[in-house]
Amino acid sequence: MRPLRIGITGPIGCGKSTVSGMLAELGAAVIDADEVARAVRQEPEIERQILDRFGTADPASLARTVFADAEALRDLEAIIHPAVRPRILAAIDAAEARGAPAVVIEAIKLVEGSLATSCDEVWLVTCDPSAQRARLRDRGIRQEDAERRIASQRHLRDRVEPVATRRIDTSGSFGDTRRQIEDAWRDAQRQAL
Repeated sequence: MRPLRIGITGPIGCGKSTVSGMLAELGAAVIDADEVARAVRQEPEIERQILDRFGTADPASLARTVFADAEALRDLEAIIHPAVRPRILAAIDAAEARGAPAVVIEAIKLVEGSLATSCDEVWLVTCDPSAQRARLRDRGIRQEDAERRIASQRHLRDRVEPVATRRIDTSGSFGDTRRQIEDAWRDAQRQAL
């Protein structure tokens, strides 16, 4: 029997990485799609395509451009995503071959990238808007940039809700979130048997 696969997704600043980190502490192998995408962006051919389209490959400059322009974001994703998905699938296979009790795929584009269909469960991570903005501010993201990023993801919940198995609300304390994760983990493991 293969390990449980859990997809983690949700809007920026809502705590996907925190949830994934807690699952890692429980023994899951975590694959972070953002890390995979960063590695892909540094490959010479991909970097050349980005430079040809945007005139820069600097991550901060790209972020300012693509979060202000939906077409630019689609163009960047069209360059990067075809190389990301096969690497994520290979990482899933590798984690399963190592005998991980569960594999977590953390991805903002879990549904759009067709990764949700590879998962047994999809966890939608949310929080209240004030907590989301405070977290982005704590990361050093200017309010104007934060608002652009939030706006670019405004329909994410609508796309994920129909496939979400669980909803994790991280608006409360760290301890509250940990209890939700531990309960969801135990329940998911039971259901997988």
